[in-house]
Amino acid sequence: MNRSTLTSPPPGAVIPEPHPEVKIGQRIGPHYARCFGCGSDHPTGLHLDAVIAEGLTVTAEFTVADAHQGAPGLAHGGVLATAMDEVLGMVVWLLRKPYVTGRLETDYLRPVPVGATLHLRARCTGVSGRKAYLEAEAHLDGPDGPAAVRGAALFVEVPIEHFAEHGGGVAGLTPDHEVNP
Repeated sequence: MNRSTLTSPPPGAVIPEPHPEVKIGQRIGPHYARCFGCGSDHPTGLHLDAVIAEGLTVTAEFTVADAHQGAPGLAHGGVLATAMDEVLGMVVWLLRKPYVTGRLETDYLRPVPVGATLHLRARCTGVSGRKAYLEAEAHLDGPDGPAAVRGAALFVEVPIEHFAEHGGGVAGLTPDHEVNP
C-alpha cells in the first residue's frame, strides 16, 4: 500500500495492547445510535456490523443499499470512505480512549455494486503520543474476496469535552458520558 507519511507511523511508534475489557469475538455496538456509519437508528445508514478480532484489529460487514449509490447500481465513493472511517474508528475504540479522524486516505480498487456485502478488516499499525495510525481493507464476496477499497488513517486522541463543546451536548454527550459504551 502506498501511504503518505502522514498516515504512516513514525519510528518509535508502538502497538499497544487493547483495553483489558476487550474480548476477541465480541460485537462492537454503535457508539451513537444515530451515527450514519454504525448507528442502528439511522434509517439510511451503513449499520456496520463489527466484531473484535485479535490484537488491535476489527472485522466488519455492511451491505450496500439503494440509498448508498452514486452512479446507477454502484456504491457512492463517499459512502465507501465513510465505511472505512467507521471501521478504522472502531479499532481505536479498543483502546477505550476518545479519538477523532485527523486524516483519511481512501483508494478505490474496483466498483462496488448495490447489493454487495463488503467485508472490512482494520488494524492499528502504531500509536505515538496522541496519534494512532491505522489501515483497513474492504473485500467483495467474502473476507478473502477481491479487494475493493483500501484505507489508511491518522486518528487523534481528544478529551471527552471535545464532543460536548463541538457537538453542542447533542443527545447528552457530556464529559461524564462515555462516547463508546
